[in-house]
Amino acid sequence: MNNKWKNFLWLMLLAALWGPSFIFIKVAVEEIPPITLAAGRVALAALLLYLVLRIQGRNLPGFGTVWKHFAIMGFISNALPFVLFSWGEQYIDSAMAAILNGTTPIFTILLAHFFIADDRITPPKMVGVLLGFGGLILLILPSLFDGVEATTWGLLAITVAAVFYAMAIVYSRKNLRGLPPMVAPTAQLTMAAVYLIPLSLLVDMPQTLPLPGWQAIASLLALAVFGTGIAFVIYYRLLEGSSATYLSMVTYLIPVVGIILGVLVLDEQLSWNAYAGCGLILVGVMAVNGVFNHSFSKLFRRPGSAVARP
Repeated sequence: MNNKWKNFLWLMLLAALWGPSFIFIKVAVEEIPPITLAAGRVALAALLLYLVLRIQGRNLPGFGTVWKHFAIMGFISNALPFVLFSWGEQYIDSAMAAILNGTTPIFTILLAHFFIADDRITPPKMVGVLLGFGGLILLILPSLFDGVEATTWGLLAITVAAVFYAMAIVYSRKNLRGLPPMVAPTAQLTMAAVYLIPLSLLVDMPQTLPLPGWQAIASLLALAVFGTGIAFVIYYRLLEGSSATYLSMVTYLIPVVGIILGVLVLDEQLSWNAYAGCGLILVGVMAVNGVFNHSFSKLFRRPGSAVARP
């Protein structure tokens, strides 16, 4: 199996881990305040990864320049967007949240073009990102026709979170490659916990609130273990062998994974828009992954540019 297909499988696995996160957030935030939910999520994930790191006989690096990068990533990839999503999903439908989250690859391809030398905008990448976004719209179409409830602040919160996700992907691709496995996600989530735990105690004051029910606690644990700890280990695994733009395409695959699970587990029937949307998304992901580069190069080659061979 070549690297392109390996990266695709890793991307699908990451989507499978992140996909249910929106549901877990929706359930947990009914009883756990947004900042406390985000703080608990990153703190539990950081603790889990650190224990695994120590069992493997490794440790986090000593304080130095690399911790500046961990601190920045902890803020722009975890602390701020996690709070924005937890808060924003109180005021916005999940369909609209999915669409706004789907703008992440668009922001990523623009940022990567200017800040990463080997991730410039190319016709296959741009077409792939736009196809993926079009597929996402098709998947969400029935929900949009049913009517969408959203407030201006909810829309703004999810959009800003998507921008920061794009910034985080580009920043980590540029500054945090080549580290030993699990070091970067453990340190990054630790820094996010450092930001969020004091803020939670000051703003939400969870110590004064009643203990959440088992559903909220189970959702928090699932978010911490699967949607944060394991997910960010895979995130950094993908970062080593793929572009920032390609990694961002996971936001398009998340609803595809949801549809596949619905068919396999719930025996749901698919409508035309689901087939068309999933097809466009998969073609878009493959285009960004370079599967169609040869075809695009012939399509955009200027007449007379080919060199005659004897």
